[in-house]
This record gives sequence, C-alpha cells and structure tokens, in this order.
Amino acid sequence: HPLAMQQQQPPTPSTHPARSLPLAGASNFRDLGGYQGLGGQTLRWRRLFRSDHLAALTPDDQARLQALGIARAIDFRGASERAAQAYALPGVAYHPLTIEPTIIHRALALQQQGHTLTAQDAVGLMQETYRGFVHDNAPRFAEMFRLLLDSDSPIVFHCTAGKDRTGFAAALILLALGVPRATVMEDYLLTNGLYRRPEGLASLAPAEVLAVLWRVQEEFLDAALHRVDADYGGIDTYLVDVLGLDTAARKELAQRYLQAL
Repeated sequence: HPLAMQQQQPPTPSTHPARSLPLAGASNFRDLGGYQGLGGQTLRWRRLFRSDHLAALTPDDQARLQALGIARAIDFRGASERAAQAYALPGVAYHPLTIEPTIIHRALALQQQGHTLTAQDAVGLMQETYRGFVHDNAPRFAEMFRLLLDSDSPIVFHCTAGKDRTGFAAALILLALGVPRATVMEDYLLTNGLYRRPEGLASLAPAEVLAVLWRVQEEFLDAALHRVDADYGGIDTYLVDVLGLDTAARKELAQRYLQAL
C-alpha cells in the first residue's frame, strides 16, 4: 500500500541546525541563523553567534567553537569585567568593544540616597541602560558593523551575561538584515530560557530586584527601539546616520549574511 510504504521511509533529517548550542562553560550561546530577512532570504546558519562570556569554556567547549569555524570574537564587556574574567581562544581574533556597565552604579546611587530598590525601580534602571546604548555606545555598535563587513568568517559577540549589550547588538544586526521586529523580540527573549545565573553571588539587592536584573523583558529592548524611533524616525535612519550603514553597506551586509534564494 502506498501509504504504508510512505510511513516506513525514514524521516527527512531537519535542515535547520540547533539554534542554542549547549556548552559546559556558557549557557547563552546561540546562532542567529534561520530568521527570515530582506526579500524573504534567511540568515545563514553558523555565521553569527551571540553568547554570554567565554572565560569559563572547557577544552571540549573550545573544540566545539573550533569545529564551528569561529574565527572572531567581539567582547562588549567593560575593562574590569574583562580583567576579572579574561580569555584567549587559539585561532580566534579578539576585538574588545568596551561598553562599561552602568546599572550597578545607578542602583548603588539610589541605595545611597536611602531608597529601597523595588522591582519597578530595576525595570526603570534597565530601560535607562538600553536608552544609553542608542546614543552613548553608538560608536561601539558602528565598529561592530565594520567588523561584520570586513569578512564573513564566523563571529561570536558577547558581554557578561549575553543579554543586554549583546541583546541590543543582536537586535541591530537582525533589523539591519530586515528581520521583523516581532521576530527580533522573540530572539531577544530566548535568554530567559537559557541563561544560568552565576551561583554564590552576594548582593545587597532584594530578590525581586535581582529577578529583574538577571533576566530580559520586552520593556528593556522596547525602550531602546522607541528611543531610536523618537530621535531618528526609525531604525533605517539610525543605521545610516549614526552607525554609518549606508545603502551600499547594508546591501553588502545582506550579501554576506543572507542566504541567496
């Protein structure tokens, strides 16, 4: 019987590689491939990776990155973060693009003023951090795009937790490649199901505040994107006027990182 024969055939293997790559020393390492961008083209798999910091990678993890062909790493961490958890990966060019963390300083300033931090305070602090990315840290993100245009060799970009500085960077890349905002937000929120908080971190902040600071919320990324809309009239103008990604550069980016139909 034709139907019976059909059922006996082995299942077709999936053409989509795993997005999240389980590593012993990093919990938020994932691929940006497969999302639909400009002209219905999809992002090429195994070219663009985002992650939490890479200082705790095991030898097996490092071999996995080598097998993926990762040749470049962008590190958005601040100077003291890099010094405390430094790393060097053989055969991987290292590009520090410093974005100093500000949230802790802002939280401490509020506490020193006698203010008991609440979860809502933490949301507000996170939103301010993301708005800061748009203006204060634009040169770092412009440099990121220059690196992406230099070569299409596989690259990983990360900060400490791979959620905020990395999250905004990933959003910019996906938007520049024409991925819809709703999909960009879905990718951003994947952190909540993946990232493992470091254990044994002493903190003066209440548990409800930590629950905000160690996760991501739509309101955080929205704060940055709304600032882009309000100040520049949208992502397209921001990419050109602030990040230097003109029409030719954006076309080149698409040719490098989108799969031709």
